[in-house]
Amino acid sequence: MITEHQDLKAEFPELAEHMDQLLAEQGHFARRYEEFNELTAQIEHIERNDAATGSQSLEEMKKKRLLLKDEIYRMLTSD
Repeated sequence: MITEHQDLKAEFPELAEHMDQLLAEQGHFARRYEEFNELTAQIEHIERNDAATGSQSLEEMKKKRLLLKDEIYRMLTSD
């Protein structure tokens, strides 16, 4: 099952400008943002190729991505 592409700026458009600012100024935020994007690319690759779409590792990757997304959102809204 292929899910919709997860793009943080599209998901949180009201925070896109602040996201750009944190990407430029905070290394920790930039690393988390990049980790989220890399994980999303890996998940999408697996889903596109129908390789083990129900596998435990794919589910673990999705859980990790969700945790990253929550952490990024908290960083964006913690001012």
